[in-house]
Amino acid sequence: MAKSGLAARLYRGEADLNIVGKRKLWFGVAGVLVLIAVLSFAINGFKLGIEFAGGNSFQVPASVGTLDQAERTIDDVLAKEAPGVEVVTAQKVGGAGGETYEMRTGQLSQEQANAAKTAMAQEFGIPADQISGSQVSEAWGSQVTSRAFLGLLIFLAVVSIYLVLRFEWRMAVAAIVSLLTNLVLTSGIYSLVGFEVTPSTIIGFLTILGFALYDVVVVFDKVQENTRGITANNNLTYGEASNLALNQSLMRSLNTSVVALLPVGGLLFIGAGLLGAGTLKDLGLVLFVGMAVAFLTSILLATPLLVLLKNQDPRISAHNKRVLSRRAAIARGEVTPKGAPRPASTGDQPIEADAALAGAAPKVGSRPTGKRPSGARGGRPSGGGGNRPGGAKRR
Repeated sequence: MAKSGLAARLYRGEADLNIVGKRKLWFGVAGVLVLIAVLSFAINGFKLGIEFAGGNSFQVPASVGTLDQAERTIDDVLAKEAPGVEVVTAQKVGGAGGETYEMRTGQLSQEQANAAKTAMAQEFGIPADQISGSQVSEAWGSQVTSRAFLGLLIFLAVVSIYLVLRFEWRMAVAAIVSLLTNLVLTSGIYSLVGFEVTPSTIIGFLTILGFALYDVVVVFDKVQENTRGITANNNLTYGEASNLALNQSLMRSLNTSVVALLPVGGLLFIGAGLLGAGTLKDLGLVLFVGMAVAFLTSILLATPLLVLLKNQDPRISAHNKRVLSRRAAIARGEVTPKGAPRPASTGDQPIEADAALAGAAPKVGSRPTGKRPSGARGGRPSGGGGNRPGGAKRR
């Protein structure tokens, strides 16, 4: 029973999952998700960190109370000193001098920041020098964003050239579409859930592109292996050979994704969640979400899209038609499949005659099985005298 389970068949590449055959379903699902992501971009937008939107950051000692208590106190102070400005994010940060709470707020003027810092020290009952603050301009975030887009364009250009040289242009198109879909869906999750976008998030986005590309190349390499010289036989269509490659590489891709997600999950849930390393949260979050989405897009989108593009090739299209026509002829009994047993009787000849004819027919390239002809034309003389006529030995 265990040998025939789904897990065992996945490891052997024998699960026979019809992924490519259901490509319309995957395209439809991907289209709906992309539409939801785009609508979220337009309606919700992104929750930008102070590095992009501009703002102030205050660090207070964790000894003042819990994180929630500190956040409420600072909100009350800001309501008095700078109406309309509030705490955007609050997190615990571990440092060499002990744990501190980092409170990020909206944009404050220098006078408002100084007054808020003095009021915080009075509310917490600590010296003002124990509270540190900094101001970040949105211009710095704009520079980071522009450089990130430039890096993305360079990455996509280099990847396209590599895929065209390594595989072909159709595989390059399918891979690039898969990568862009991965970025859109991951960004959509950030927009829907309201995750904060920081410079670490941008770095994470560029990192998941490399992982997603690796996953696609692994699958495409197997597809290329299975479809090399496919037009020389009429056994499988291009889509069927690609689907077989997906089944054969599915477990490898799954193992790679799981192995990659485990340390990232540890970084996110243990490092940021349990240990309070808030600086790791932004990077770990985008890596975890992006890698999970990359696995799905590389399996359910990249290869089905490749098959759709390859089927437009006249050579592949003609091959697919030959395969389907041959199967239809076999189903009608007009063609005997290769390797199938001979029919019991041919025409009006009895079964025994067919068997005799089958046994008597020599194989191609075999030597004749009958006796050699005798006489002057057929071989050696019957007398056994070699090349001498008459056959008598000379005394």
